[in-house]
Amino acid sequence: MTSTYYRKGFGLKAVIEGQLTSDYSSAVVDALRAGGYELRAGELRFRLAREFGFCYGVDRAVEYAYETRTKFPGKRVFLVGEIIHNPHVNAKLAAMGIIELGQGPDGRFDLSMLTAEDVVILPAFGVTVADFERLRALGSVLVDTTCGSVLNVWKRVESYARDGFTALIHGKYYHEETRATASQVTKHAGGRFLVVLNMDEARLVCDFIEGSGDAAQLAAHFSAAMSPGFDFTRDLERIGVANQTTMLSGESLAIAHEIRKSFVRRHGEDTVAAHFRTFDTICSATQERQDAVIQLLENPMDLMIVVGGYNSSNTTHLAALCRDRGVTAYHIEDASAVDIETGMLRHQPRVKAPEATVSGWLDNVHTIGITAGASTPNNKIGETILRICAVAGVEPELPPPA
Repeated sequence: MTSTYYRKGFGLKAVIEGQLTSDYSSAVVDALRAGGYELRAGELRFRLAREFGFCYGVDRAVEYAYETRTKFPGKRVFLVGEIIHNPHVNAKLAAMGIIELGQGPDGRFDLSMLTAEDVVILPAFGVTVADFERLRALGSVLVDTTCGSVLNVWKRVESYARDGFTALIHGKYYHEETRATASQVTKHAGGRFLVVLNMDEARLVCDFIEGSGDAAQLAAHFSAAMSPGFDFTRDLERIGVANQTTMLSGESLAIAHEIRKSFVRRHGEDTVAAHFRTFDTICSATQERQDAVIQLLENPMDLMIVVGGYNSSNTTHLAALCRDRGVTAYHIEDASAVDIETGMLRHQPRVKAPEATVSGWLDNVHTIGITAGASTPNNKIGETILRICAVAGVEPELPPPA
């Protein structure tokens, strides 16, 4: 750690702990945990996934942001984009005077207002190599909250580029984390990346590896999801697979398996190691939250409520997991999506879809599953449950205050 770059916080946890508890804790969530992750409210029964909400990386990022504001009370403090994908948390930071830097049409952050006297927080997703270099050149104090799981993927992608392998990344090319991860290939001359969203896109790559497919068509399809100058004939000869840490782990593993099979078909089993590498880089918190939802759905559920930002990748995947298992699932951004006055529910039906409103969603419902993305604070989970109870006209069976 230097005087202008910090990655380990400022030792102020005891100072900010009370504020963090006040801003994000929930007596309702505490009661659910104490009651074996179940809570009754009249005829309703709420069942909470055993892994939910803030993960370690998010906890750390939010804590460092609060510490930063405390450490530098007289300085301007900026944040490169959103600290995490949760509107409530980002609004809290804004209320503390932390200024969010926006992106231009080219995806680069506008740093024009920064000076060497300012403090800049890097988000949990990290920033691109180019943006990091621009920030260091300005001389501002940098507080880096990049998640350790993301850093592990960066090391893997950089190693692929160093060894002459194209980094094939399972992720969303527009997501901050994937953009930062893909940029790691620029640390080595000739580094290349290609981002695939799902198995359908991965199969296009597999077909080309096996000798079919059209390079021009692929270039058009992946125009926004590949490194400049990408040559499908040259750059798919050697591939290393990585992933955005919040993707569905099963799909990431399946994509890697299919890519490997294509290389075996093209070059034979004996030489596949010269053409293909893979490592499971799904973060443990993402995996645990997905596993907890699957476990929760082993018992009958009338519906699932998934709480978290609409632009939160891990949250959208939790909702998809529920729907894939035939369970009615509503992905809501915040507790306010449950309208107590009208009984209506606002939700996102699928990724990037316009928000929709539904009525009668509690009709004949008795058991409600609850989970939340890794960037959702406990108080928003608790508020959601209380608002559902209000719509249903029931009172949660909470222990008396201590």
